[in-house]
Amino acid sequence: MKHVRVRATARGPASEIHPMYGVLTEAPFVERATAIQWNYTGDALGILHYVVGDADALERAMRDIPEVVGYDVERVDDRSCYVYVRDATTDALRALFAPISTGGLVVVPPVEYEPDGTVVFSLFGPDDELQTALEDVAVPVDVTIEAVGGLAGTTAAAGARLTDRQREVVETAVDLGYYDVPRTAGQADVAAELDCAPSTVAEHLRKAEARVLRAQVD
Repeated sequence: MKHVRVRATARGPASEIHPMYGVLTEAPFVERATAIQWNYTGDALGILHYVVGDADALERAMRDIPEVVGYDVERVDDRSCYVYVRDATTDALRALFAPISTGGLVVVPPVEYEPDGTVVFSLFGPDDELQTALEDVAVPVDVTIEAVGGLAGTTAAAGARLTDRQREVVETAVDLGYYDVPRTAGQADVAAELDCAPSTVAEHLRKAEARVLRAQVD
């Protein structure tokens, strides 16, 4: 059994694989998007996202996409929201999902969208099935394996090692822009949001980062 961290980059416009893929990776009103969970049946895809950006613009875009057969948006704050989308699949999307959705393979969430038509995700399963699945991806994408290891190296497993308080501090830091480039919030801002001392925030962030990084390196 093996875990692989995979980067798939569209060779052309991401919208040619699926219009929603194009929106989440290329639209100027989406700053960051992550697929948290999904259900793929071949002719339909139900998928839950966490999106940072302009939720109103995203909703307008989804209304104009024929392949989006249903959606629901729940705003977290003025910069982020949860978005459930039910998509009718395209031939290209089925060709991307089918090889990794059969047999004993498991796609480990989250799936991270990047603004260059790239998605990054983890796969876990038997070595031979992993190799076959990646070779059988028959859509115009370039597939790169970024890391190989055990299950403990997946993002989900690393995140599960955080305490509830560490997770709360990290999530607040992310929401406020502590990890943005350039950084738009500091430890004092995170501390003010959580009503605690900056030194407490610094300690929780340091321990959380150490756990996640150690899991990735291992």
